[in-house]
Amino acid sequence: MEWDLPQLRALVTTVDEGTLEAAARTLHITPSAVSQRLKALERTVGAVLLSRSRPVRVTEAGKPVLQLARQLGELTSRTERALGASGGTLLRLAVNADSLSAWVLEALTPLAATTPIEFVRADQDDTAELLRDGSVMGAITSQARPVQGCRSTRLGTQRYHAVAQADFVARHFTDGVDRASLSAAPVVVFDEHDHLQDTFLRRHRIDPATPPHHVVPATAEFGEAVQLGYGWGMLMSSQFGTGERRVRAISGEPPERAPHVDVTLYWQQWELRTPDLDEAARLIRRAATDALEGAQPS
Repeated sequence: MEWDLPQLRALVTTVDEGTLEAAARTLHITPSAVSQRLKALERTVGAVLLSRSRPVRVTEAGKPVLQLARQLGELTSRTERALGASGGTLLRLAVNADSLSAWVLEALTPLAATTPIEFVRADQDDTAELLRDGSVMGAITSQARPVQGCRSTRLGTQRYHAVAQADFVARHFTDGVDRASLSAAPVVVFDEHDHLQDTFLRRHRIDPATPPHHVVPATAEFGEAVQLGYGWGMLMSSQFGTGERRVRAISGEPPERAPHVDVTLYWQQWELRTPDLDEAARLIRRAATDALEGAQPS
C-alpha cells in the first residue's frame, strides 16, 4: 500500500482541529483540498476513516491509520531536524489530572525547553484508549497490558485517602464510618469519569448514586473543596492542606491513617523509538520514584 504524506497530514490535522475548515486554515489550503486528500486516503485504505461530525470522529478503521500518520510525522520531523531544519514535532501525551498537577508537569520541564508538548487530560482508566486510536504518543494509564504497537512500564502506585474537613467529620461521622453515615454524607467528585469515591462506597456496599454529590472538575479546587467542608473525598497526601485547612481521615484519625484506595499507574508509549518520546519516558520514570508508592528506581 502506497502512503501519501500530504494525505496523512490532512488526516492528523483534521482530527486535531476538529473540522475540515479549521484543518484547511492550519494547512493553508482550501477545505475542498482537505476533503479531496481525505477521500483519496480513504480510497487507498478502502474504508471510511472519519465520521464527518462536528467535531470529526475517527472510525475503527481510521484508528490504525491515524497512529501510522502520527508516527510517520514524527519520523519526518526527526529527519528534518537531523538535516538542520528548524522546528519540532508536537509531543502529545495523555495524563490523568492528578499526576499532571502533582508531578508530571514539573518532571517534563527539561524537555519542554526544546520540544513542544501538548498534554491531553483524561482519567487514568481512559488514557490508554487515546493511545489505541492514535491521538497521543505516550500515556500514563492504569492499564498494564500494552496497547497494540506500544510498550508498557509499571511506574508505581498512587494512594488516595478518604478524608474531610475536621468539622465535617465531627458532623457526619460522629458514630463512625458505616453504611448509614456514608449514604448520607455529601461527597466531592472530580467529574463523571472519577471513580475513586465510587470504589470506596462500593466497598461499603453503597450505590455511588446514593449520597449527595458536589462536582469540582479541577485538581487544586477539588482538594480545596474537601478542605473547606463541601464533602469528603479521596485525596493524595499532597492535598491534605496545612494548619486550619488540614483535613482529617473520615474516621477521625490523622489523614495518613485514613482508609485508602490505591491506583497502580503505568507508562505506555509507541514502540517506535524517537529521542523526544524516550526522553519523556526517562523523565517520567525518574519522577515516579519520588512521587509514587512502590516505584522502582530509574
